Amino acid sequence: MSARAAEAGSRPMTDKDLTLADFGWTSFFQSQIDPGETLFPVRVMAVHRDRLEVAGPGVVADTPPFADSAGGDESTATIGDWLLIEPDTLRPRRLLDRRSLFKRRAAGTERRLQLIAANVDTLFIVSSCNRDFNIARLERYLALAREAEVTPVVVLTKADLAEDAEAFAAQARKLLPGLLVETLDARDPGSVALLAPWCGRGQTVALVGSSGVGKSTLVNTLTGEAIATQGIRAHDERGKHTTTGRALHRLPGGGWLVDTPGMRELQLTDAEAGIKDVFADLVMLARQCRFADCRHQTEPGCAVQAAIASGEVDSARLHRWRKLVAEEAYNNETLSERRARDRAFGKMARRAMQDKRARRGG
Repeated sequence: MSARAAEAGSRPMTDKDLTLADFGWTSFFQSQIDPGETLFPVRVMAVHRDRLEVAGPGVVADTPPFADSAGGDESTATIGDWLLIEPDTLRPRRLLDRRSLFKRRAAGTERRLQLIAANVDTLFIVSSCNRDFNIARLERYLALAREAEVTPVVVLTKADLAEDAEAFAAQARKLLPGLLVETLDARDPGSVALLAPWCGRGQTVALVGSSGVGKSTLVNTLTGEAIATQGIRAHDERGKHTTTGRALHRLPGGGWLVDTPGMRELQLTDAEAGIKDVFADLVMLARQCRFADCRHQTEPGCAVQAAIASGEVDSARLHRWRKLVAEEAYNNETLSERRARDRAFGKMARRAMQDKRARRGG
């Protein structure tokens, strides 16, 4: 590496024997490299407001943020991405195509797209065997995983404190055919070894779940690192999760783990296919309804309502499906489309009020 690169903030790798494959490099990324390419690949290990931490064989460095101005919100480099950078300046020049991408709509009026992580192989969906166990939240994360074509694994923590941890696992398995569910004590390295098949050399796993379910404890056990947590509050069995950023953590088995801040409400966007996968049973029933535009309420010949009446389908599941479909459609609207819809609704409301006053006057 040149002296100029060293001045740019690079520092030597702890393990000089790491290869691109150790960082998660595969033939998918290699196929995007042109013959005679002078740029070299690095992976985004952490994202900060003013810089990216990147790493590759023999180098760890800080580089400026990268975004392709012509590519929209998804062209911004995020954690897990692969960048091609200049060997002398370490400036990023190209973002390689991704194998997977997790994203959501950020809070605020503009509802900008927020990238969570890229090139993830497995999503650990963390919940706990206590009152924080939430079916609706699990379904959201499953839809996110299926949309990204990433393998979901539900990890139920605090199994050692539950009277019947298997009852929680059974509820989770019903959400998706063949869904992998593991129950464990996040503090016990022997218990966490159940997750080893997804944490091998070059594999990348992301960790999601709401605050208080033991996410940070699980990360600590998986990586051996100390990530700040606070104790469980006695009155509600919840801990305070203090993770504030996103970073790739090296795993002892040679994999990489993405930790994300706790997200109680994951707003889905561009997740229509994922929602259909998670609610495939309702989608199939809906196709059997008498009317193509059936709203599954009081319409005659509604196959969904018939399944609810027979006990085949839980009415609460139908409610959760409707909610996610409506939410996804809302989040996919552009700002101009939303304003146009709001204006149309306002006009309709004013017209209704005018008609009401006219009838009273008559």
